[in-house]
Amino acid sequence: MKLIWYIALVVLIAAVLFSGYTKLSDNKDKYTVEIIANGAQVRNANGILFDSNDKLYVTSVYGGEIIVLDPDTGEITNRLGIESGVKCPDDLVFGQDGSLYCTNLIVGEVGRLSPEGVTSNQSIAPGVNSITFSDDGRLFVALDFMGDGLYELDPVFSREPRLIAKDLGWLNGMDWGPDGYLYGPIWTKGEVVRIDVDSGNITTVAKGFGIPSSIKFDSSGDLYVADYDKGEISRIYLNNSTTVVIASGLERMDSIAFDSNDRLFISAEDGTIYEVLTDGTTREVLKGGMIGPGGVAVQSDPDPGNDSVFIADLAYLRELDGQTGQEIYVERHLMGDISNYNGTGAGKITSPITVSSDGKNLVISSWVYDIVQVWDPAEHRLVKEYLNFSVPMNAIAFQGDLVVAELGMEEGAAQVLRVNDTARIPLVTGLAVPAGLAATENDLWVSDWYLGMVVQLVKDGETLAEPIPVAFNLSFPEGLAVDMDGNLLVVETGIGSLSKIDLRTGEISAIANDLEVGASVIPGLPPTFIFNGVAVGPSGTIYVTGDKTNVLYRIQAGS
Repeated sequence: MKLIWYIALVVLIAAVLFSGYTKLSDNKDKYTVEIIANGAQVRNANGILFDSNDKLYVTSVYGGEIIVLDPDTGEITNRLGIESGVKCPDDLVFGQDGSLYCTNLIVGEVGRLSPEGVTSNQSIAPGVNSITFSDDGRLFVALDFMGDGLYELDPVFSREPRLIAKDLGWLNGMDWGPDGYLYGPIWTKGEVVRIDVDSGNITTVAKGFGIPSSIKFDSSGDLYVADYDKGEISRIYLNNSTTVVIASGLERMDSIAFDSNDRLFISAEDGTIYEVLTDGTTREVLKGGMIGPGGVAVQSDPDPGNDSVFIADLAYLRELDGQTGQEIYVERHLMGDISNYNGTGAGKITSPITVSSDGKNLVISSWVYDIVQVWDPAEHRLVKEYLNFSVPMNAIAFQGDLVVAELGMEEGAAQVLRVNDTARIPLVTGLAVPAGLAATENDLWVSDWYLGMVVQLVKDGETLAEPIPVAFNLSFPEGLAVDMDGNLLVVETGIGSLSKIDLRTGEISAIANDLEVGASVIPGLPPTFIFNGVAVGPSGTIYVTGDKTNVLYRIQAGS
């Protein structure tokens, strides 16, 4: 076990005592680098809305941006980010003066961008999600997933929010009705409700949905609802409370919107934007796919070189063909309360951030749910899960146990744990941001993203009383892997490189540069955000995830 004072001391004297470990050479010319899989152009597609010119605005919580889209061509014409007050936007609405409002879900703020380009914000609570205006200019927001409530806001943020109702069951994508009431879907109850925003009275107008995620009125006053769980768009006839399905087979819809001609568009969790045509079929406007490729693992069948590459992709576990990059299978994550996950969703993966191989199984970690899981990809089933970690950044199998890199919630709480069914034993404490983990049969290493170093924790089967530094002056190192020659591979996200650490000489050499790694962090999330992983197949082929542009790299030694 190692204390924080020792780590700090090591960093200060590293250049003197371990200068041999920081020599940099370049052997990238010996490798070929190719992108074998491309993902979505937007990290994930959440709230959508048309402006007065029929341009489609799309929010992306994990992308930290709002994109502006031509709905006919699919061309992205603008991207609004932090400079526009956009941090982690889940929904948006335009005010009567042309101001753009968005809900920044994770940090719990509502942001406003005035027509003059002036930004302002108001803190509400984590989970601030759906947002809409009444016809007379009153502003309303609702909390989901990290909170539960409905509030009225002053559009210029000069007054404190007014709580209208709480514990609704997650009021999601809502809209103001032509009858002067607020309408919205209740995520956890499968209902659509009408709310009197002055009295707080709530009336159910439709039931029987799986997970209703969004409702919208068209220009004729007809009400439509998107069902995230069933993949259906329905029209609700409010005069007789009947519901008719008008489109189906639509996976994981987040929001719906109408343009000025009552054309219906939907956003999906994987970054896809569709138009729903009048006959119930769809037209793809923006192609989806990988939305946040993080950890990566390789498994091979008896056919040499036939790699199955598994990618932890924020909301999905994806299996890709290592030769073609084609998707073989996708496992969709559990949707639940990220503030209080208690294992009740057993049997589903939960927002995978990292993935590593353990024989025929996979080890998955998620700081979203503070959980580590063991998954059988062949049977598509959960083998085991471990709850109640404190921001687990990574997890791998080692000597029959699991090793978990844990960030912790307080300064100085970061550590690496050895975990089994009966114990969680610290291997090292006092790290800053433990990220990558790699192991052989008897050796174990961890990278520290903040300190820019890699240290060895177990050597020749023995846990080290004082971890051994093996590399310094790395630029935000994340993924670690052991190559076929026993060297360590490390993804340096700060400089966009995959580097090799020769454990015999301490020499560090570049294998690949100019990789699209190191996506900008979203406020309130761990500093590594989407983990950039590296894995090595049995033939020596290297796979690296590029989280900036949602790609998978294949790197091979040249002849």
